[in-house]
Amino acid sequence: MFPIADTRNPAAVQAAVAAIHSEMFSRGERDFVTRVFGWAMDAFEGKYRDYQPIDARYHDLEHTLQGTLCYAQILRGRQRAGVAPVISQRRFELGLLAILLHDTGYLKVRGDNEGTGAKYTLIHVSRSANFAQQLLTEKGFSNEDAGTVMRMIRCTGVNVKIEAIPFQGEVERAIGYCIGTADLVGQMAAPDYVDKLPILFAEFAESAVYSGTKMMFESAEHLMKMTPAFWEKYVLPKLEKDFQGVYRYLNEPYPDGANEYFAHIEANIERTRRQVAEAAAIAAK
Repeated sequence: MFPIADTRNPAAVQAAVAAIHSEMFSRGERDFVTRVFGWAMDAFEGKYRDYQPIDARYHDLEHTLQGTLCYAQILRGRQRAGVAPVISQRRFELGLLAILLHDTGYLKVRGDNEGTGAKYTLIHVSRSANFAQQLLTEKGFSNEDAGTVMRMIRCTGVNVKIEAIPFQGEVERAIGYCIGTADLVGQMAAPDYVDKLPILFAEFAESAVYSGTKMMFESAEHLMKMTPAFWEKYVLPKLEKDFQGVYRYLNEPYPDGANEYFAHIEANIERTRRQVAEAAAIAAK
C-alpha cells in the first residue's frame, strides 16, 4: 500500500509515525508522537492562540502530513541501514516537530481577513520558524532545541542556500537533509499531486499579487507543462547535491531496492506529460 497511511486522515498518519517511533526507539516516551501531533492539529485547526484555521488550499494539513510520513520513513530506513552519525531519539523528535510545523507560516492570525495564507508564500519559511520558536518556548523547550527546529525548518525553503544554514553538528545537518527531502518527495508522490497543480498555481498567483513580484507561470497549464523540468532540473539535483541523496533510505531493501516514492513521482511526471500533450493535440484541431 502506498502511502503506508491515508494522508487525508491525521489519526492514521499519527499511528503510522508512532509505530515507526516505537520501532526505532523501543524505550522512548510512548505518548510523545501523540502529544506533538496534537499541537500541530490545534495549530492547523485554529485552536492555538489567535491563529485562524489553515485556509491555504495546497499547503494545507494534508501537505504537512505527507511530508511527516515520508520523514519518519526516511529516518527509519537510515537507522536500518546503520549509517553514521547515529540519530538519537531526541534529535528524531526535534525533526518531527520541524516537519510538523514547517508550513505553519501559512497560518493567518484572527483579523487578517485579506486573501488566504498563500499570500505569505515568499516569507512562509521564516514565519514558520518564528511560529515554531513561539510554540516550543511555551511548551518548555530550551532555546537550543527551538533553534535546532528553526534551522531544520529552513531546509524546506525553495531557494535556501543549504551551506548558509549554521547547523550545530552533523546530526542536525543530516536530519535537516531528511526534512528537506521529505517535504519535496512527500508531496510530489501523492496520488492527487497532478490534480492539485491548478491549486498550487492559484497560490503562486495570490502570492505574486500580495508581494508585487512577477509570476513564473502564465497559467495552471503552463505550470503543469513546466513540472517535468522542475522535477528533472531542480528537485532531482537538489535531492542529490544539497540533501546528499538521503531519499535512498526509502529504498526497500536498502540500498538497491525499489523506491515507491520515486516510482509514484515518476508516474505523476509522466501523467503531466500526457495531459499536456493531449491538451496541445486538442488545441491544434
